[in-house]
Amino acid sequence: MEINTAEPLAGRHAASGATARPHGQGDSQMSVTGDDWERLLIGQSPEMRRIKHLIRIVGGRRATVLITGETGTGKELVARALHLAGPRRRAPLVPVNCTAIPENLLEAELFGHTRGAFTGAVQPRVGRFEAAHGGTLLLDEIGDLPMDLQAKLLRVLQEREFQRLGSSETVRVDVRVLAATNCDLGQRITEGRFREDLYYRLNVVPVHVPPLRERRSDIPLLAEHLVKKICGTENLTEKMLAPEAIRRLCGYSWPGNVRQLENAIETAVVLSGDRAILEPADFPLPMPVRIADAAPATVPVVAVPDHGLDYERTVARIERSILEQALLKTGGNKKAAAEMLRLKRTTLAAKVKSLEAVV
Repeated sequence: MEINTAEPLAGRHAASGATARPHGQGDSQMSVTGDDWERLLIGQSPEMRRIKHLIRIVGGRRATVLITGETGTGKELVARALHLAGPRRRAPLVPVNCTAIPENLLEAELFGHTRGAFTGAVQPRVGRFEAAHGGTLLLDEIGDLPMDLQAKLLRVLQEREFQRLGSSETVRVDVRVLAATNCDLGQRITEGRFREDLYYRLNVVPVHVPPLRERRSDIPLLAEHLVKKICGTENLTEKMLAPEAIRRLCGYSWPGNVRQLENAIETAVVLSGDRAILEPADFPLPMPVRIADAAPATVPVVAVPDHGLDYERTVARIERSILEQALLKTGGNKKAAAEMLRLKRTTLAAKVKSLEAVV
């Protein structure tokens, strides 16, 4: 039995904020037309021009797009630009973070449920797929989707239909699917943690968003844009960046990418007080620790001074820096950070707790 998704179902607009405007979006989707989506993507580096060119080509298509890149590079902005560049821009863009929703609730979140489908299901609820009908669904952190849901997602992508939890009725939807991840899906396939057939279904059009350190020429434009944005948010007179401050920002590696750059600028704007010019001293950037195998064998990672050092404290500081970098790259996701460092999640949590007392 097919269900007309144009007919509202009880609880349809309570789909956990599914149609809410994504974080950081400026103008309403209804007001963005034509090539205005380009304003979302700041930068004129060859890498950014390549991404914009690709969006112009595939924005109006229905093809599934897999967006890859490190945490904080702006994958969600690229997804929003893809949505706004096509005919679906006046319909909703519905984001789903596959790691932010408990695994036992994720299926109901995606596909909806009927009343009484499980304990606590006191009202029927529309899932994210239905909420995105006629528009776009963004599956963020797709690499963390549980294996059983990967099989169900594959069928939905193939058939464009599904059943709500607790129902035998078929729901057909017209949805364009975008997926994003900061992990290596090829490696996860090898490890048996991601379906190869789902990977090929998602990776019809691949879009890689490079880290900020690989497009440093975009940093001045990004920094000026973020200063203006933050001053507007804080209701402050617009500030300017001193040339020395811009050089400092361009020389930093930004392990947290654009997200870290925005945080650094927000701190500088707030702490600069009434000064109209942001100076290099307003950006006390932490220096990332270099891993031993990334440095020449003849260059020590830590120099031992003539008067000696506190071994335990020095090692603890290095270990803490490694943990902080992993958590920064994964947006605070301890599970992903533990996987990045080849640790158990419980081990990582214990190390973080113990180091707080040492350093």
